[in-house]
Amino acid sequence: MNLGKRTTAEFLGTFWLVFGGCGSAVIAAAFPGLGIAFVGVALAFGLTVLTMAFAIGHISGCHLNPAVTAGLVSGNRFPAREFLPYVVAQVMGAFAAAAVLFVIARGKAGFSLAGGFASNGYGLHSPGGYSASACFVAEVVLTLFFLIIIMGATDRRAPQGFAPIAIGLGLTLIHLIGIPVTNLSVNPARSTGPALFVGGWALRQLWMFWVAPLIGGVLGGLLYRLVFAEPVAQVEAGRAPALTAAKA
Repeated sequence: MNLGKRTTAEFLGTFWLVFGGCGSAVIAAAFPGLGIAFVGVALAFGLTVLTMAFAIGHISGCHLNPAVTAGLVSGNRFPAREFLPYVVAQVMGAFAAAAVLFVIARGKAGFSLAGGFASNGYGLHSPGGYSASACFVAEVVLTLFFLIIIMGATDRRAPQGFAPIAIGLGLTLIHLIGIPVTNLSVNPARSTGPALFVGGWALRQLWMFWVAPLIGGVLGGLLYRLVFAEPVAQVEAGRAPALTAAKA
């Protein structure tokens, strides 16, 4: 699959992640009497990744996240030369999703961006009032483990065909832990889309939701590669058909 088709898949997949995940937070989380709350939002994010992994995993690898792409590069699962095109597609998809969500959300009387529009934040803008240092650590650690889940679930030694389930449920668990801390990012594209509409504090704090997830992603990919990857000789001795970028 050529790069153009793969980046288109990344655009659409990231659109779905932001529209589904942030949309559930903006539209459904606090719906009177029936709100889905933190658990529902966590499931929504997990389900967006699970469904897209089955839909486009065989096309682009279904990264949907600059931190995942960076982690797969550091883990030797993805070519560094394609990092930037993937990230551009992901950020564009996130922005497009936030734009559509904004059009829908403002159709209700009383809607205001002052509610945060599912943006990520720390300190006064952390849902639980967590400090900047606590939020930074949380984003690094949760992204690191997300990469370990992705690297392990897509390893050729892992049970085949179940990776989207493990990755989707992994993202759900990560949200259950992290929503009270930062509104949970682990994804710079997901953070950028809503922040561009909120502006102000959301843009000023956006640096953390690029730096911390990218650090966590790179560390997670490196850790799996250095500690758990098969020795090259063993891989060559019993090689099945080579993993494609879609299965990386």
